[in-house]
Amino acid sequence: MGWVNENSLMGFILLGFSDHPHLEAVLFGCVLFFYLLTLVGNFTIIIVSYVYPPLHTPMYYFLSNLSLLDLCFTTSLAPQTLVNLRGPEKTITYGGCVVQLYISLALGSTECILLAVMALDRYVAVCKPLHYVVIMNPQVCQQLTSVAWLSGLANSLIHATFTLQLPLCGNHRLDHFICEVPALLKLACVDTTINELVLFVVSILFLVIPPALILISYGFVTRAVLRINSVEARHKAFSTCSSHLTVVIIFYGTIIYMYLQPSDSYAQDQGKFISLFYTMVTPTLNPIIYTLRNKDVKEALKKLLSGKLC
Repeated sequence: MGWVNENSLMGFILLGFSDHPHLEAVLFGCVLFFYLLTLVGNFTIIIVSYVYPPLHTPMYYFLSNLSLLDLCFTTSLAPQTLVNLRGPEKTITYGGCVVQLYISLALGSTECILLAVMALDRYVAVCKPLHYVVIMNPQVCQQLTSVAWLSGLANSLIHATFTLQLPLCGNHRLDHFICEVPALLKLACVDTTINELVLFVVSILFLVIPPALILISYGFVTRAVLRINSVEARHKAFSTCSSHLTVVIIFYGTIIYMYLQPSDSYAQDQGKFISLFYTMVTPTLNPIIYTLRNKDVKEALKKLLSGKLC
């Protein structure tokens, strides 16, 4: 336990973007801007989905959960990032790093599963329209979201705890702007082969299987939509599905690029900027994508702004 006490006393130095001091002011402005957009956009989605009766459907129930996830995920990372970008102090306490690691890992893992659940919802809506209300009843929706949240929590408890057991032998200079598993593994002064294997297995479970299932479901969705004779109905089906598919591509594309390639195959700075994108920018894009491509949400927003939403 001596190494835990040592870490608790010293904490970590987050090197972040200190190699590019001229960029820190710009990055501070960008992170603050996207964080505020994330707060406004996702809070808006949650509010209109709750108070606007036509949005009381499984699709918007899952979308509200996604917005809540994005709010919590970004909030677990953005304030510390802003503090480190603002001044010369680029440290985080050991306790702060542990909390950040557990929370961000749990929420990120939950989103991987939740996006697959949302794809299942779209599959049932398009391919089983007559049975949609029966299949996707409120109880089933709550069970599916519970599975997503609990799986993310379980992954965090197991994976983060396993990582935090590694001795660091006085290494406290974390070459990142957040506390995440790959960066912490590089500080360990023992063989991390087992940890890297666990990381790979977890990546397969959360970053390969869910998007594979999503692609399969959308294969069936596409085939079903093409059989629809009505051009208007076909367009509506593609519109609701394309919003979710766009979010899936952006989210999984960036995070898979980070976690499923050899660590020496890209520059460390490149990895930091990619991490900055999927932790700060992606949560902002989700409500924008669903708002701009969804007539129901746009109608709800109009009524909200005019004070007629009830």
